[in-house]
Amino acid sequence: MRIEHSNLSRPGGLAAAALLALAVVTTTATAAPLQGTLRLRPVTPSDVKDYALPTGTQTSAGLTTIGVGQPAYLEAQISLAIPVSDIVSVDWVLTNKPPGSTAALVTSPLGANVPVYSPADRLVAQVAGRRLLRPDLTGSYTVVATIVTASNGTTNLTQTITAGTYAGANTCSFCHSGGVGAPDKYSGWTNTLHSKMLTSAIDGLKSDHYSKNCISCHTVGYDVNTNAVSGGFDDVAAQLGWTFPTVLTNGNWAAMPEALKNLSNIQCENCHGPGSEHFYSDGILGNTNRISVTFNEGDCGQCHDSKNNHKNNAEWANSKHAITTTDPSGRESCVGCHTGSGFARRAAGATTLPTDYNAITCSGCHDPHDATKPHQIRMAGPVTLMDTTTTITNAGAGALCMNCHLSRRNAIDYVETASPSSHFGPHEGPQADMLAGANAITYGKTIPSSAHSAVVEDSCVHCHMQSVAATEPGFLHAGGHTFNVSWDTGTNKVELVGACKECHGPISTFNFARDDYDGDGIIEGVQTEVQHLMDKLAFLLPPVGVPKSELAIDSTWTRPQLRAGYNYQFVNADGSKGVHNAAYAVGILKASISDLSGDANNDGIADWWQTQYFGSINDPNAAPNASPAGDGIPNWLKASLRLDPNIPGVKVPDGMVWAQGNTLVNPPGMTNMIHIYTAAEVAFNTEQGKRYQLQSISSLDGTWQNVGDPIEGTGTAFSYVTPTRLNVQQFYRVVTLP
Repeated sequence: MRIEHSNLSRPGGLAAAALLALAVVTTTATAAPLQGTLRLRPVTPSDVKDYALPTGTQTSAGLTTIGVGQPAYLEAQISLAIPVSDIVSVDWVLTNKPPGSTAALVTSPLGANVPVYSPADRLVAQVAGRRLLRPDLTGSYTVVATIVTASNGTTNLTQTITAGTYAGANTCSFCHSGGVGAPDKYSGWTNTLHSKMLTSAIDGLKSDHYSKNCISCHTVGYDVNTNAVSGGFDDVAAQLGWTFPTVLTNGNWAAMPEALKNLSNIQCENCHGPGSEHFYSDGILGNTNRISVTFNEGDCGQCHDSKNNHKNNAEWANSKHAITTTDPSGRESCVGCHTGSGFARRAAGATTLPTDYNAITCSGCHDPHDATKPHQIRMAGPVTLMDTTTTITNAGAGALCMNCHLSRRNAIDYVETASPSSHFGPHEGPQADMLAGANAITYGKTIPSSAHSAVVEDSCVHCHMQSVAATEPGFLHAGGHTFNVSWDTGTNKVELVGACKECHGPISTFNFARDDYDGDGIIEGVQTEVQHLMDKLAFLLPPVGVPKSELAIDSTWTRPQLRAGYNYQFVNADGSKGVHNAAYAVGILKASISDLSGDANNDGIADWWQTQYFGSINDPNAAPNASPAGDGIPNWLKASLRLDPNIPGVKVPDGMVWAQGNTLVNPPGMTNMIHIYTAAEVAFNTEQGKRYQLQSISSLDGTWQNVGDPIEGTGTAFSYVTPTRLNVQQFYRVVTLP
């Protein structure tokens, strides 16, 4: 049984001072596995609806800087590996608060059905306990949660919350316009759509159904809860007697009082929390300890997570971006792509590592302060691949994606010098290289490339961010900010082929037939054909002759095997199985197969075999579909079975059988070859209620032997096929059992 205790504040005194001296996370005994954290959980409009939270539940960005009277949803988390039954208690103490405050920790309205907020955190953490704090005065509040477990130790978790009042953009601009040494965030913001949202909407420039219900997200500090008196838009509007206009028309904005304009639109304090304490507190002008700066998704989710119209966060939560990492080992080469804060620093040219490891969140890719690039993305323009000779200049908005979705290697230099290991390869996600048709191992050949990189506007974005209506089965699971082009429900696979149809016509799947790339005489879907080539290449890689779905690269691999292995990994890590660039994927796979098998003309047959039997790889009789023996069996089949193509097979009434003696003879150095031999089929009708026994004998003067178990009659025919290769002759009969 788990018990939660919540104690009222103990202001002042040695006891409070001692508690304040605790580190953010301290543990005793064997508590390391607890991995405890104390967070402020965001609560979005969709959360309120999806989890049936009590009427009037206020939303929250999950910031540590909040308005007076607004909720701080405190959440103590521990490792998902700890059994819930092992939690003995969670003790809550409000150790510090402003003088005169009567605020207290109370029961949180978030029930057990409400999960941890971040999709990445859900993979590793669970809720140990929750509390709600609603600050009643400006200033600093400190909360300590002590988690006690039966067998995994104890941990003390500390969180500091700043409560303030809203000042408006004019106050922020005093420092953040670039004049006093603080970073200029205000000037760029004035050109964003956020800065003009309410301005345009109440003048009728957004939609004809815009209403007062919309402005809670389009103004600063809007909260109609009676406890939330923090100088927000609703508070000032009430003081001035302003009401939402009955008609959306030009002039509404101009007529609004200046004090309300200062709190209108989506501005600094919407995302950073109220700024009064940041502006001045503890004798410091611009106190950076009293303002929130975060890349967490809840900051955007407080408005962009209200299905079905505001669906960006809900889509993103179903993307792989949402679970990239929570602990990327601290290497700069990793966090620059695997964390939102790391990518933002990388885009800005910073060399310092972030200290807050989060997933690839909204503000990781979009800069809320800068509208100079399309969609406020952080990085656009040319992208140079690691081969240093290929620069992609026409990717449009998809250039943002290519900054991370590219190989980390200069393929040629890497393959010729790298030590073989389980990490060998181009790294995950070389989609930019594949789309451009560059930076794989080409063996000095010119490998063709498809036109996708030249004709698909906005490249990645055009296909991976297609719109999916709320009435479609892939809604929230494919397209948009899920970045998924397919979704498998288990009973219905959704593939967003709309973008493909623009050029390829009325197709219904990515795996539509184009050509016989693998040379087996059958034209199958492009993804199937590419997979067959990958299978063929894998068969030639260690352990040679063994089918495999993944490579185990180690120190025994030769340099030719590493070159081919790199191309296999390149196609496999791209993930599209030829959709991004079928010509290039097929080309490098065939080139690798050719290099390992000695197939210089890429016809699917090893050169040694053609030369052995025909003297030249260019002899017409050596062609894959030729049958020089006149038996109708093509060379490609005989070559795969290591048979002599000039010896005809034995013709039997129902087809062709290859006969070359009755022993399995392999060419030098080859094992486990396959030969095709004849067989015998015994077929007979059965009756229900009767039992039968198949018997055989090699000489009629011998003893009949049972073949298999007795057969129960079903009223249908029974068929038995038996090998005959090692038998000179064999006789069969069927007897009815009593």
